[in-house]
Amino acid sequence: MTENSTTTGGTDAESETEFVALGSENEEESNLPEELIEIDDDGSDDEDVPGTGAVSGGFSFAGLALAIVSLTTNWTSGVVVSHAQYVQEVHAPSTGLTGQETLNMTENGWHTQGYWALIFAAAAVLFGACALLSPSILLSGRTPSWVKAAATSAIIVGVIGVVLALLTVTGVFGGHLVAPASS
Repeated sequence: MTENSTTTGGTDAESETEFVALGSENEEESNLPEELIEIDDDGSDDEDVPGTGAVSGGFSFAGLALAIVSLTTNWTSGVVVSHAQYVQEVHAPSTGLTGQETLNMTENGWHTQGYWALIFAAAAVLFGACALLSPSILLSGRTPSWVKAAATSAIIVGVIGVVLALLTVTGVFGGHLVAPASS
């Protein structure tokens, strides 16, 4: 215990003595609830802070870009188709390609573009799904809403790309072409 003396008027008769009990820190902690006593100062407060979603956002926007590329049948498939057509023309007989061979070459190009579109669309769906599922798998918290929107759009556009690519590959779009009998 500690004695505190205060003088208010200047005379000893008016002096007050007050006793203040200073308890130990353990006594004060015992009066507090347990959740207030436990303080973690190890610097690992990152668990409570929500993530920015940069990694998930990157996956979702990459998926959206892949989905758009799948719908445009991209530059890569154009190069592959052109190369395949040139190879067919080079290996054609000296009399040239018949009408049916030319049509088959064109049809093969459509199928090649369909396969490339299918690859890009499937990758878009996978990237979008990874963006939505990665916070759950990595136990890093919740996915920000902007990432959910971008990932969902990547999945939707990717599924549309998959459907269109499958329709192209199966011949629904640009089906089998037959040359007229006169050519």
